[in-house]
Amino acid sequence: MKKWFVIVGIVVVLLIGAYLLVSYYAVKFVHARFQQWAGPGLTIAGIEVKPTCLSAQGIQYEEPVSKRKIFVIEEMKVYPDLFSFLKGTLSIRKWIISRPSFFFYRSREGLFVGPWATPGKEEKGEGISDEREKKGKDPVLVKVDLFRILKGSFDFEDMKPEGSPAEIRLKEVDLELKDLQYPFVSSRSPIKLKGKIKGEKRDGSFDTKGWLDLKNMDMETSFKIQEVDIKIFEPYYRKRVSAEIETGHVNMDAKIAVKKRMLDAPGQLELADLRIKEGEGTVLWVPAKYLISILKDKGNRIKVQIHVKGNLDDPEFSHQETFITRVAISLAETLGIPIKLIGETTIGGAGKGAKGFVEGLKSIEKLFKRKKGEKR
Repeated sequence: MKKWFVIVGIVVVLLIGAYLLVSYYAVKFVHARFQQWAGPGLTIAGIEVKPTCLSAQGIQYEEPVSKRKIFVIEEMKVYPDLFSFLKGTLSIRKWIISRPSFFFYRSREGLFVGPWATPGKEEKGEGISDEREKKGKDPVLVKVDLFRILKGSFDFEDMKPEGSPAEIRLKEVDLELKDLQYPFVSSRSPIKLKGKIKGEKRDGSFDTKGWLDLKNMDMETSFKIQEVDIKIFEPYYRKRVSAEIETGHVNMDAKIAVKKRMLDAPGQLELADLRIKEGEGTVLWVPAKYLISILKDKGNRIKVQIHVKGNLDDPEFSHQETFITRVAISLAETLGIPIKLIGETTIGGAGKGAKGFVEGLKSIEKLFKRKKGEKR
């Protein structure tokens, strides 16, 4: 019996030693590749091997050009499957990132800079996979059963809209992704995402559930936002709203599907507690005075149906412009303003159809001015 205890003890010691050894080199491997990908702006306060996981604390990256901190992570824990190394893969049971803060922005030219990319990286061909292809080596196969972000914050600054930039602040973000693999393969990874959206007067919430294909970015998800302050979207609608919107919040329930770069997103949008300052001006081409009188009858609440469709690779397609135009048309229809939609032209797609709709909306103001003159 003692002999078996000794044998078991030796096996356990060997396994622990192997785990620590493999973990040590895994840490060095991950750190080296992460450093190579992110560049000299990456710093890690500490890395330690714990009995069940690898832990890294105080991770942050400073973008070399803007000198802004793109992300700061309080702690990251990786729970590896020790025996996966025997199969030539790196299998991770859980990968948890706790209390991270991410910052990304879009420049006036439309260039995105964030945790996933920095200016010039793709152009210079400095990606890890590219380097391995040049050396003729197969990339390490990494499988992740569960990836989570806990209590994260995401700050987005969009400088592309004219005037002051848009600032979107997400907080208390929880993300859960399952069944991931790198290099990416075409598969459906279940996704859950929820959190809060910071507003000027109130914080709203958002919730997403569905699946995502990380290789081709196909997806099918439900998307819901509740009580989101409308003022945070002002930079996006300011060109189409000359009246002053004093208060209001947005509720939306939509289905978002992307297949082969084709977007199809039907849903319902509600503008609640919508109050517009008395005076001249328009809201999405609808005269403010008329809209105010309608809102009083509807309890300052309007529901509209929306359906955004288009090819994401079409340079003429802008989901932002399409969304605003679709809301404007639905708003006009809800208010009883007759708009004749001709054919099946997709709003926001290439061509004259969308422009014709917009011109039709612009004529609404002239229509009301004419009616006002007739009464006189």
